[in-house]
Amino acid sequence: MAVRILWADDEIDLLKPHIMFLEQKNCEVDTINNGSEAIDMVKEKSYDLVFLDENMPGISGLEALTEIKRISPNLPIIMITKSEEESIMESAIGKNISDYLIKPVNPHQILLAVKKNTDQSRLISEETTSGYQQEFRNIGMKLMGNLDINDWKELNEQLVYWELQMDKSQDKSMMEIFEMQKKEANLLFARFIENNYLDWLNGTSDETPVLSHTLFQKKIAPSIKEKPSFLLVIDNFRYDQWKVLKPLFSEYFDVTEEDTYFSILPTATQYARNSIFAGLMPSEIRKRFPSKWVEEEDEGGKNNFEEDFLNDQMKRMGLGLKTSYTKITNNQKGKKLVDNFSDLLKNDFNVIVYNFVDMLSHARTDMEVIKELADDNSAYRSITESWYKHSPLQEIVQKIHENGLQLIITTDHGMIKVSNPVKVVGDKNVNTNLRYKLGKNMSYNTKEVFEVANPDDAFLPKLNQNTRYIFAKEDTFLAYPNNYNYYVNFYKDTFQHGGISMEEVIIPILKLNPK
Repeated sequence: MAVRILWADDEIDLLKPHIMFLEQKNCEVDTINNGSEAIDMVKEKSYDLVFLDENMPGISGLEALTEIKRISPNLPIIMITKSEEESIMESAIGKNISDYLIKPVNPHQILLAVKKNTDQSRLISEETTSGYQQEFRNIGMKLMGNLDINDWKELNEQLVYWELQMDKSQDKSMMEIFEMQKKEANLLFARFIENNYLDWLNGTSDETPVLSHTLFQKKIAPSIKEKPSFLLVIDNFRYDQWKVLKPLFSEYFDVTEEDTYFSILPTATQYARNSIFAGLMPSEIRKRFPSKWVEEEDEGGKNNFEEDFLNDQMKRMGLGLKTSYTKITNNQKGKKLVDNFSDLLKNDFNVIVYNFVDMLSHARTDMEVIKELADDNSAYRSITESWYKHSPLQEIVQKIHENGLQLIITTDHGMIKVSNPVKVVGDKNVNTNLRYKLGKNMSYNTKEVFEVANPDDAFLPKLNQNTRYIFAKEDTFLAYPNNYNYYVNFYKDTFQHGGISMEEVIIPILKLNPK
């Protein structure tokens, strides 16, 4: 299909060689010699691109630009001018032009501008497809090897990179191939966790990653000793979501360290986030704080004592810092923190737990509107970006920057879109989480789950002597036989956490310094 171009220039007759060149490259070019008629042409016809001379008699190019954008806001407009005045460039850019060319221009410059602004999505798609085709074999070879902790972290980053590139691509068949490769990677990652996790916890492994209960000691404490800092814990925040938000943070901060660590199991807030703040595994927290550990079957919030756990850990570490802790669970609380931000500047260390992303992921199963908005991983990343841009959190981040403070960002776990049910038979005392379960009377296929028969081995609380834990792997979810079809249809293709996948386990820890 030919590219439809409108070219407005008071010296249009001198540009006939350029126009003939474009017509040879499958472009249809309408020409006009003034801004007023250019506006009328845009009203009458549909164009893919407009070339607009800045200096025309009567209505100037900048004036015409304003009117054309009002008529067709998404129409790409390329401003062409003889002037190199910075003020003119800034005015044109401020009016949302797509490109800016300075005369004299040659035909190849014009063609490049056309392709960049009308054919970009196809070119990106083709380049992405070609690049991933070359990388597909390399990733496959990696998966055949004996990967260690750092290999898995690097592979996760690699897969996230290609998934974000696929967002820009139009090649659905290539995306299907990518999803198959990611599924294979998650299958092998689950085996890696099964083979190594208990050894990590019990000191019988040659290498152990930073885990939830060692995160503060190894990654956070060394930084907050040096300078006043904020720790932002965004609940349920995946590495791919960080990569989408990174450009927004980079407007104000230099990212001095971008790393990932491993969540403990279950990868659920009650366990993982309490472990971060306590610097202890769940059974150790329960033993040290018997009145502050809330069992699975108990009513009420299960993360109500994070500030106490944090203060206890800092005391054990000898960190005599003046500290604050704030939990944000809705927009109103976020706005209140913005209004009272100056109070935080009195402290050496401020912790902010932001729960919105977690609430959004749970809403994914409860609200039809959210189901429509966050239908897949790409949409979920997009809605996260939109939320951040319009949330009090962005204002908080800006204030941290304005006051020249270090910002550390992390999370307690990620989440995965679940698709395949695994049957579990259990009594009424078995918990309801879809990605992990604990109880004494459970029946399941041991090949389909990661089983911890003795919770002591995983430093997990026992409800009784026969308590076992099981964890869903890859993109599975644990379903009861009762009302099985209804249960499966309701939770299929929802975002959940608590089990074993790269998306849930390998999660970001970031250090940012203000620009």
